[in-house]
Amino acid sequence: MSRIHPSAVIEDGAIIGEGCDIGPFCVVGPEVVLAPNVTLKSHVVVTGDTQIGEGTIIFPFSVIGEIPQDLKFTGEKTRLRIGARNRIREHVTINTGTAGGGGETRVGDDCLLMAGCHVAHDARVGNRVIIVNSSAVAGHCVIEDDVIIGGLCGVHQWVRIGRGAIIGAVTMVTNDVLPHGLVQGPRGQLDGLNLVGLKRKGVDRADITALRAAFQMLKDGEGSFMDRARRLSDESDSAYVREMVDFILGETDRNFLTP
Repeated sequence: MSRIHPSAVIEDGAIIGEGCDIGPFCVVGPEVVLAPNVTLKSHVVVTGDTQIGEGTIIFPFSVIGEIPQDLKFTGEKTRLRIGARNRIREHVTINTGTAGGGGETRVGDDCLLMAGCHVAHDARVGNRVIIVNSSAVAGHCVIEDDVIIGGLCGVHQWVRIGRGAIIGAVTMVTNDVLPHGLVQGPRGQLDGLNLVGLKRKGVDRADITALRAAFQMLKDGEGSFMDRARRLSDESDSAYVREMVDFILGETDRNFLTP
């Protein structure tokens, strides 16, 4: 019961779920799986070992599931997994993974990827992430849930951006960003917390106060940045502060943007 325009090319082997709407001049490769109610507006290319979740809408001239832009890639079998109810706007590109990065690029549910965005090989993008126009997420990055990346931003390879953080427009992010952090500037600096986002989500005032105190301690406390984080793990009962501390003490291939 799907609608497929006569000019669309659906290669043998592709699996098209019920209720899909595939518009003019789209190309769907032989290893693609479209869940029910996926919409490809027009002139969309979906290729590679790519699965797209239910209700996702992809707008014209996007290329989804092409091979990585990585000179180390030699044609190995890799994949792309995109969740449900995403809105992927015009000219977005999302690549499959590489063998050296685990072989899989992943985008979660309910994301908005605005026009001209790029998500590179082996990146992991969480749920409810917004990536604004013409921003690029490099290979191996981890973008946790509820992150907003402003327009014309670049995120360096291997960087982690913690849950609920916000990146201001025209920012280059070269190091890890704390959960709920606010980063802005040509070379991004950690200027505070994403207080607007926390309030919009209805986070309890006590947790926001605890986060602000934790941020101040990370900024001005005694000892190294990591020493301050370890002390916070013993001193705070806030789940939001514990999340921040766990993020800081977790494994990473980059340094941190410090307050």
